[in-house]
Amino acid sequence: MRTRDDDLWGIGELAARAGVTVKTVRFYSDGGLLPEASRSAGGHRRYGSDALDRLRLIRSLRTLGLSVPEVRRVLDEEDATDGMGQALEGAVAERLRELSTEIRSLRWREAALRLVQESTPGERADRLQLIGGLSVPPSTAPLVRFWRGWLPPRMPRRSVDAFLEVAVPQPPDDPAPAQVLAFARLNALTLGPCPGAAQPRPEAHRAVGARGAAVLYAGLAEAYELAGVQLRRGREPRPGEALDCFVDAYTSAYGVQDREQFRRGLAGQLAADARIDRYWELVAEVVTEPGRRAEPTPGTAHDWLLAALAAQTGTPPTTAV
Repeated sequence: MRTRDDDLWGIGELAARAGVTVKTVRFYSDGGLLPEASRSAGGHRRYGSDALDRLRLIRSLRTLGLSVPEVRRVLDEEDATDGMGQALEGAVAERLRELSTEIRSLRWREAALRLVQESTPGERADRLQLIGGLSVPPSTAPLVRFWRGWLPPRMPRRSVDAFLEVAVPQPPDDPAPAQVLAFARLNALTLGPCPGAAQPRPEAHRAVGARGAAVLYAGLAEAYELAGVQLRRGREPRPGEALDCFVDAYTSAYGVQDREQFRRGLAGQLAADARIDRYWELVAEVVTEPGRRAEPTPGTAHDWLLAALAAQTGTPPTTAV
């Protein structure tokens, strides 16, 4: 005659059937994830056949990288609803997000290591210092702070967000060593002090105020997009729709008409800023895959439009000091 104990397994047998150690079974059992069916007369743990399926499920969830608390939530939901639903979906989604960040970090570390490996002895100290200033994966927070200091105070938040979306490049997920170097230099540039006593914005931008700046930057974004088309076609700066849109951004912000005198004065007011120019050069290196033609940036579009304006009016732009 069979007894109930004939259908129960000891901890060693359960461990052997599941392909794990006795220590593993004891850990999950002590944590309440793997309930025991009973205890023998000698106080030894006894498990039913359903414990094997549960233990295999626990192993699968742990293999996916779920934490013990996450496994507990999945099992609790299964016990309560006779199925796995939101708890499992949420845990898997969270783990995928974590893995995405981990993979990006590894790719950035690999590219940074290759950058150091490919550097000459004379370059390595400087490049190591630049890399040391980055978080992994890198953060765009220093770039955002840089532009927030550059933009007019009290500019509408929606306009600030729109500008930052264009001005702040996102680090590539799988960078080449050259892109790591460019982003590290960009990071260092934005963290450095503003040289001299120069104002952070050209006079033509400061004069419109916060509300006018919102109109101005919205118009400039459209003009830069049009100029980008010309840049991709390899065309030299010239009058046309892009330049008219560029000037219209300023006339709309100032509330004036587009006249030849205004264009001439505008060309003289828009100063070249070496620091901003360098920023956009580095942005182009960050967003362009090595070996490909440089992608247009708001900086290169601005330079193209400014050159077109200067050529049309015969008034070269001034140079910031």
